[in-house]
Amino acid sequence: MDEIGGYRTEIDWPKVGPSLLIGTCLILAIRTAKWPANFDERLSEHALETEIAYAAHLANRVLGALISKKENLFPTRKVPWYQPSDEDVPK
Repeated sequence: MDEIGGYRTEIDWPKVGPSLLIGTCLILAIRTAKWPANFDERLSEHALETEIAYAAHLANRVLGALISKKENLFPTRKVPWYQPSDEDVPK
């Protein structure tokens, strides 16, 4: 059995997902706040689809920049790394 050699700290990605979703929704809400309210199931909202894609793109870029420069803002977890045993070393 491999022994734990230590732990490394990684961003807890399942906890970051909601941040990306909330950020995307906020960007979309701000960008479309002055749009008139019109809903028709038969019509394709090409402009809205474009705005959703752009909001997701912006939120992803902001989150990526924050993670690369301010990683300590996000939740982390400790992941073990293992020392190789005799079976793992090639002969």
